[in-house]
Amino acid sequence: MNQLKSIPFLEFVALMATMMALTALSIDAVLPALATIGNDLGQLYKNNNQLIISSFFLGLALGQFVYGALSDSWGRKSPIYLGMSIFVLGSIMSIFANSFGLLIASRFLQGIGLASPRTVGMAIIRDRYKGSEMARVMSFVMMVFILVPVLAPSLGQGLLSFMNWRSIFIVILGIGMLVLFWFYQRMEETLKIEQRVPFSVQQLKKAILEIYKTPRAFYYTITSGLISGAFIGFLNSSQQVFQEQYQLKEQFPLYFAALASSLGAAAFLNSKLVLKYGMVRMVKIAVVMLVLIACTTWGIFNLNPQATIHLWQVMTYLVLTLFFTGILFGNLSSLAMEPLGKIAGTGASIIGAFSTLIGASTGTLTGLRYNGTIIPMIEGFIIMGSLSLVIIYHTERK
Repeated sequence: MNQLKSIPFLEFVALMATMMALTALSIDAVLPALATIGNDLGQLYKNNNQLIISSFFLGLALGQFVYGALSDSWGRKSPIYLGMSIFVLGSIMSIFANSFGLLIASRFLQGIGLASPRTVGMAIIRDRYKGSEMARVMSFVMMVFILVPVLAPSLGQGLLSFMNWRSIFIVILGIGMLVLFWFYQRMEETLKIEQRVPFSVQQLKKAILEIYKTPRAFYYTITSGLISGAFIGFLNSSQQVFQEQYQLKEQFPLYFAALASSLGAAAFLNSKLVLKYGMVRMVKIAVVMLVLIACTTWGIFNLNPQATIHLWQVMTYLVLTLFFTGILFGNLSSLAMEPLGKIAGTGASIIGAFSTLIGASTGTLTGLRYNGTIIPMIEGFIIMGSLSLVIIYHTERK
């Protein structure tokens, strides 16, 4: 193991954010190309192009089950190297995929691979920080992380304009290799040898049972999954809404960047307010606002079903919705992780796996309901937000 000096705070935040942002890059850079990829690989039913996104999330969910436990046994760095190797394999397969099925399989592998930096990154942060300080670090990480959704669709659209969709996967692979080299050179091991525990299936079962018996960890994991499901439903449908429903074509990345900026603004504001008001209060306010905005918008749009839903109305709704979603992301993860300091790696793995699995399944169902309007997306936020509200108040009463 390299004897490295502790990485400075700002570089630590930047590295963790960039590692986790590989997930967003692998999703958002591909969004403008979904229709092109589907046409090129012979996919006739347009809603099925969303599976290019959903299969990635499914791999991300399943991969997280293992990496946390491995990081508690091997240390934090080795599982990162394993996951990134799988990501490289999936990226190469994506570049050369000659059928829709093979591309879906390669995206699934990419997701399994990037589950490693997503999960182990959370454990590394938990090794160094806890409580509101952890939430503050996560908010800073989210701020850097948000730059990727702002820029990634423009990157994908630009590559699509001058080359073909395969070039997007080539660039994603190259960026991933650079981040891996940065991590190898600069990040020290944060889990001491004496704190490691042997990997076993029994250990995994024990950790799942501990999370199940810890109300805050268990219920906030479910809540995180439901909110993620509403958000994934938005991601799955966004290309069709903007490029097809509103015929924005090459302008899609600009509108997506505006929405991603709303997430970033929320993360920045949360980093200031969470130390003053606490995570639970911030979460309650954000979920209530999410449900109120969705119900109000749904009512307005359905008051006159024959009326045209204008683009500015859609943008207004989504900017507000994603702002409050941005407040939720970091806080929900931190609330679920906070009681699990003794099993930080395995805990992050299981929480990430279950929340992403819930999000991927509910988000896929929401996306596949796309009917040429934004209504199914809004209904997704109403249902997921309302369930989350019930669970949060139940948890805090207990």
